[in-house]
Amino acid sequence: MGELIVDADVMARARFGTSQLTETLAGLKMLLASQVLPWHRPWRDAHAAALAQRLADDPVGAALVRHAFGATWTADFLTVPPAAPNLELDEELLYLESLEDARIRADLEFTSGPLPEELSATGLAAVAAELLRWTWRHTIRDEWDRRLRVLRADVVSRTARLSSEGWSGALDGLAPGVRWLSNGRLQVNAHPYPPRDVRGSDLLFIAAHTQGSSVSWHLPDRYALVYPVSGVLAGGPTPLPDALVRLLGASRARILARLGSPRSTSTLTAETGLPLGSVGGHLRVLLDAGLLERRRSGREVLYWRSPAGEAVVEAAEG
Repeated sequence: MGELIVDADVMARARFGTSQLTETLAGLKMLLASQVLPWHRPWRDAHAAALAQRLADDPVGAALVRHAFGATWTADFLTVPPAAPNLELDEELLYLESLEDARIRADLEFTSGPLPEELSATGLAAVAAELLRWTWRHTIRDEWDRRLRVLRADVVSRTARLSSEGWSGALDGLAPGVRWLSNGRLQVNAHPYPPRDVRGSDLLFIAAHTQGSSVSWHLPDRYALVYPVSGVLAGGPTPLPDALVRLLGASRARILARLGSPRSTSTLTAETGLPLGSVGGHLRVLLDAGLLERRRSGREVLYWRSPAGEAVVEAAEG
């Protein structure tokens, strides 16, 4: 679908939120991908070998993921929207674990065509659920609190925009191809698919560390749009060079170190744990000192290191 046909009731009930299952599925896809965005690469490189070994020991699971992810489609049984935002992973997996093998095979065949002999096994739902739980436990759970701060910062920012600017402002810059149209239409991607009438349904916008946006549904009346947030997936805070801390102070050094790629004030607040007002003040000082550059992106202002800022960080690290 390229557009959703909505009405005032749908949009009045629509919410922004998070999903541990969506985050886990996005992580699994990243670990299997041959190429990822630069800011996702350190996390992928840290965990890809462990997943490869896990799949080598589980031929049914390996066959399942090979056929679950197509070029433009993910098997429906993996992408069912949660019944509510911000649920725990085990709550979200209850629906997947209830599915029969025939349903899962049908979804896999639709996605990738004829299936190999491994997928004639029984208990495919349990295999899929356990693989997702493994991905959560081994690659995401330990850093979930930090990820959640980034996701919630985006949710809070967009909810605030919704209150002041309506859905046009809240969706501005959400993802390529996503925008609010006139006459009760919401464009969800740039593909020339027929519109889908979702009046009478529930609609959820899910923030995730994912490489792009996607639409999912649980017929007849539940839909979700998954969209990417900024924020690196590093394993934890990077140690700061002592020279940089002595020069700028610990908080400004943390902020400058984060700005190797563009970030908004709300993202920096989530990633550093510093108060919003403090982050804004530090950004002004660094900007006045010529260490940062900035530009507006939609309704937000993004900051990143200027050539002078790069030189300061490189000299401190050297």
